[in-house]
Amino acid sequence: MQEHFHFTTDRVKLQKQYASILLFVSAQLSSIQIPLQRRNRHLLKQKDEVIITIHVLGKLLGFTSERAWHRFVIGNLFPKDLFPERSRYNRRCRALSFAIKWIRHQLAKRGQHHAYAVVDSLPIELCHSSRMYRAKRFRGIADIGYCASKKIAFYGLKLHLQATDQGLPMGYVVTEASCHDRVAAETVMTQIPHPYNLGDKGYISQKLQKKLYEEHRVAFWTPVRKNQRILQSDAWKQWMKRKRKVIETVFSILVDSYRITEIRANSVSGFETALDGILLAYSLVVLRLVER
Repeated sequence: MQEHFHFTTDRVKLQKQYASILLFVSAQLSSIQIPLQRRNRHLLKQKDEVIITIHVLGKLLGFTSERAWHRFVIGNLFPKDLFPERSRYNRRCRALSFAIKWIRHQLAKRGQHHAYAVVDSLPIELCHSSRMYRAKRFRGIADIGYCASKKIAFYGLKLHLQATDQGLPMGYVVTEASCHDRVAAETVMTQIPHPYNLGDKGYISQKLQKKLYEEHRVAFWTPVRKNQRILQSDAWKQWMKRKRKVIETVFSILVDSYRITEIRANSVSGFETALDGILLAYSLVVLRLVER
């Protein structure tokens, strides 16, 4: 289906999206030094900002296959002789992963001025459940975990994400599937600290709340369990439930439109580059810097 995407795409809209991303990326790259040691620099077919723009545009359009995306670019944006071959394009994307991460981090800082942030986790399944005991993909990094909301065991990773009330992704951590939400919570919330944070019952820990406030001045609220002696009014519970829905909306968009759970990379660097590209593309849309 992705391979035939160029028959139905709006080329005018595509060019507008490409131009918007390129303008933003070029402005960001001009403020940092890119320490890449290259041989045959004079043979480069496209500049770094173009490679980053193409990578982000692919994630914006929901491509998961790098082969299909490269074929789409050759057929719609660049002639074959003016764009790197697929393997070289992929290597340059991975080499520029630090720049993609830095740009996304600068965008995420804008979320510190939003009203509040919400923390939650998303399971990333790497294989079908029938193969999870013999899967080799990311062996030693991924493992078997349990998704309480879906009530299923799965082999894969877990994305811990902090998003603002306007849906802007801020800090994130990728862990093994068996990692408890409380373990990664401090790392996620202290990357780009927001003073007000909400979480679900999986983050209940008075020790964690105390540490976050005393060391980082981060207030963290969660619902209470029935066996706790802390009293919360029904109005407060309903308010928290309503405010925490934003993270579910963010995850739904990332899964359905950006296909974040379908990343095909088999290397850590490739997976990280694809993930940062997806979050950067989504951030640009949330901040209305790019039209989707």
